[in-house]
Amino acid sequence: MNPDFSRSLSLLRQEKGVSQRSAAKDLGISQALLSHYENGIREPGLAFVVKACDYYNVSADFILGRSLSRDGTTIFDVDTLPDASQDRDNVLHGSVMATLSKKLLVNSVSVLFDLLGKLGKRDAIKAASDYLGLAIYQLFRHLYRAEGTRNEEFFALPSGKFLLGAPDAEMTFCKLDYVEALEEHGKEKGTFPDLGNEALTRNYPGQYQSLLQIIHTTGDRIGKRNG
Repeated sequence: MNPDFSRSLSLLRQEKGVSQRSAAKDLGISQALLSHYENGIREPGLAFVVKACDYYNVSADFILGRSLSRDGTTIFDVDTLPDASQDRDNVLHGSVMATLSKKLLVNSVSVLFDLLGKLGKRDAIKAASDYLGLAIYQLFRHLYRAEGTRNEEFFALPSGKFLLGAPDAEMTFCKLDYVEALEEHGKEKGTFPDLGNEALTRNYPGQYQSLLQIIHTTGDRIGKRNG
């Protein structure tokens, strides 16, 4: 059984707002057996998985951790994945600063991944994606736990390891993978996209200005902090 199953089963029950005893009764099993399922001590049969999917109104792929969509459809597809940068109403209502910050980052990331796409080095693209994903993961998780009352079982990584810096360590490895992938590309191909100011301005009108602003403001901030 997928190791995410027991965690999903427990979280779905909590989300539904029912006790373990009540859920066990509805699912036609003992509370002790449901506890074993939720704690990963025992693995259920297919009949129970189907019953649990119906009870919580989710797909088997979702409860098994194979999909982030409750109906089982995958969103990780180039043609179907939503792109916030293409939204007509590309505004975060209530905060001009949040909207501006989002646009600067979306534009800059767009330039970066377009350049990596032209490079054609899959390992570099994956490492960059993993690195940025870890940054977003940490910021969201800190926001999630800031209230102090939410159950962090929502996350696979235990809170202790999170607070001890496991994501930071993983980011270092991703950065290393990224640098090594670029070095490998240089040895294999020896060619990189034109990163001159004129070429970037021509190829990415508007978007490149966002990247420039991030480069300059980040450099200034680091300089002041370490000055």
